[in-house]
Amino acid sequence: MSAERLAAKDTTAARQKPALADIRVLDLTQVLSGPFCTQMLADLGAEVIKVEGPTGDIARGMPPSFIGNDSTYYIAINRNKRSVVLDMKTAAGSAAVRRLALASDIVIENFRPGVCERLGLSAEKLREEKPSLIWCSISGFGQDGPYRDKPAYDMIVQALSGGMSLTGERDGISVRAGIPIGDLAAGMYAATAILAALHRREVTGRGETIDISMLDCQAALLSYQASFYLASGQVPGRQGREHDSIATYRTFKAKDGIELVIAALTERMWGALCRVLGRPDLTEDPRFLTAHQRSANRNLLWPILEDLFLARDADQWRQALDGEGVPVAIVNTIDRVTVDPQIKHRGMVIELASGDGRRAEVMGDPIFMQESRRTSHTFPPAAGEHTEIVLKELLGLSADEINALIASGSAFVREDIASGNLATRENERGGNPPVQ
Repeated sequence: MSAERLAAKDTTAARQKPALADIRVLDLTQVLSGPFCTQMLADLGAEVIKVEGPTGDIARGMPPSFIGNDSTYYIAINRNKRSVVLDMKTAAGSAAVRRLALASDIVIENFRPGVCERLGLSAEKLREEKPSLIWCSISGFGQDGPYRDKPAYDMIVQALSGGMSLTGERDGISVRAGIPIGDLAAGMYAATAILAALHRREVTGRGETIDISMLDCQAALLSYQASFYLASGQVPGRQGREHDSIATYRTFKAKDGIELVIAALTERMWGALCRVLGRPDLTEDPRFLTAHQRSANRNLLWPILEDLFLARDADQWRQALDGEGVPVAIVNTIDRVTVDPQIKHRGMVIELASGDGRRAEVMGDPIFMQESRRTSHTFPPAAGEHTEIVLKELLGLSADEINALIASGSAFVREDIASGNLATRENERGGNPPVQ
């Protein structure tokens, strides 16, 4: 973009808007990877219209905890959106979604490959009609390849990617990461690709078709572990609670049973650690004189350090090590994280309030920009909460046209869903399970 165009856009009004103000996203996703991506874009100011089928996003019913009719799982990843319920298996419902797509800047979907085409929503055809459209598909294995049509879930791609083989105690079995990194990483990579496509569109005027594979994303996260193998031919094993190269980069259990992470990477840090532990003589021990020797003799060093850490409680060690400049952290449980002073200072726990009186605390937006205004967060929408207003505002449909869509079972509003009319109508039609 030219300097002149940039200068023209750099007005006070523009600077005071959220970064993605004036960008509209049509969100055809459900469960986690897609909704996490679209929430990131919504937090940055994009208008996100969430289209759900008649049975709603599967995540709405995920146990174990609920606020009203919606699960906390759903509430955690769907703020700042509007919900429209349309049956894409009907001609009228599919046509409405197609028109919404053409009224948007970005379309994001996470159906299995081929499903959108069967529903009459082809990225290729839509982009022929609107070349500036950005279409992003998130799937387990991508839009091509031998695994294309296989079902995929977070734990499946964690296992296939090799990342799960690196996780767990060295002498134990492989375990999944405690957070759904397969879904979350795909959502983040998708958001990155979309932002790159938006920049490209500024330059060329053309959109993009983006193909994000959960497995690809997990393979990319192997990073230096894969490089180690490709260079040496040695297969890395489970990493446990320590590091392959640094003997004093590890967890230790304190007197009160709480674990600490120590990251004493330099000689200065090693010396300070020994002083705090009351064993300055360890720095003179010939077995531990250098980082290389400490790594080679780690099985001799670790029992010594483990016994020393059992002398005091975790918070006492943390304060003492902080005072000496040794990187240290308590392995926080979630209850400790939510009240951590740094987390609270940064506003990373936010409260959402709905018009019907529901309130929920969720983890907030981690992106801080100096000039762009942050979005004021709204409670995740009820299913069909905005069906009528979106069809009226974006598609220009009259009240009679909207009522006809509702009467035909192609569109649904919040009142139908809340009153149970939706379930009745679905039973009469033989049900309409969500497309996977």
